Amino acid sequence: MNISITRTTCPKEKPDSSTLGFGKIFTDHMFMMDYNVDKGWYNARIIPFANISIHPASTVLHYGSEIFEGLKAYRRADGTVQLFRPMENIRRMNNSAERLCLPQIPEEDALEALTTFVEFEQDWTPSANGTSLYLRPFLYGNDETLGVHAVHNATFVIIASPVGSYYKEGINPVKIMIEDQDVRAVRGGTGYAKCGGNYAASNRAGKRAEEQGYSQVLWLDGVERKYIEEVGAMNVMFKIAGEIVTPMLSGSILPGITRKSCIEVLKNEGYTVHERLLSIDELKEAMENGTLEEAWGCGTAAVVSPIGELFYQGVHYPVNNGQIGEITQHLYDTLTGIQWGRVEDTYGWTMPLKK
Repeated sequence: MNISITRTTCPKEKPDSSTLGFGKIFTDHMFMMDYNVDKGWYNARIIPFANISIHPASTVLHYGSEIFEGLKAYRRADGTVQLFRPMENIRRMNNSAERLCLPQIPEEDALEALTTFVEFEQDWTPSANGTSLYLRPFLYGNDETLGVHAVHNATFVIIASPVGSYYKEGINPVKIMIEDQDVRAVRGGTGYAKCGGNYAASNRAGKRAEEQGYSQVLWLDGVERKYIEEVGAMNVMFKIAGEIVTPMLSGSILPGITRKSCIEVLKNEGYTVHERLLSIDELKEAMENGTLEEAWGCGTAAVVSPIGELFYQGVHYPVNNGQIGEITQHLYDTLTGIQWGRVEDTYGWTMPLKK
């Protein structure tokens, strides 16, 4: 794939790592590539970061034809930069594209676009502890017509943002509200796809939770309102009576790459991980009788986030006395250690980039 490069004439000053936050500052450039049903993918380019011009009738504006991904580049102690399981993100993006009738990108082309762009912008990858370069690939339909149909024209973009912790609490335990009114997704819908509509539909419940002092909501299934699914921006795992339990991928849950990595680490270390239906009644009983020993969310943005309290139907349930559990801490240390190059990558998950 031929990728043209146009350098910015107004490079920005790199931010102080202490001011990063999450997704507020963007690098000097972005990657773009266009699609036409007759031409296929074309005009791959790295250009100065700027606003995107879009037709008022564009498909994405009216029908939500959009998907996205999230992954990070990490700076190792030796100064090199590496990615973590990028092909998993590319494959999930193509699965999302198939669900929304958006064009898929050949895996090797998507990987070349990603690595070329990150290598070009790698000076933006911060080195302070806990920081990284967050990468946001996204793909949207831009047919200039109001007809409802499979997309004929699309655009693929990658932007990058140096980031710190996703939650202001950092690795400290967060408080989560179990949502029993709104639902996130249903089997047969778009729950397994990483598309904007899923997140927009979750905002009302998230706002209610935030107003009550909770970081996010924990969703129940959309059919029976009975089974645990996922947290707003993460998958979720529990240690109940000594066993690891996580909701099974039923088609309404995002197949998280951090979730997959957690499971592989745990199984490799001899733990039994149950991927199954977990009802709110079972979880409530475990919260009441003390057999819920640990709970944590897992996702690219926060990596592993301990849950210190669950709130359900007016009752506050502390988890592990509001402290980080042993397994939660171990998973965080292991995954972040591999990602930043502090722990040997025996899984072959990391991809070092050229300087």
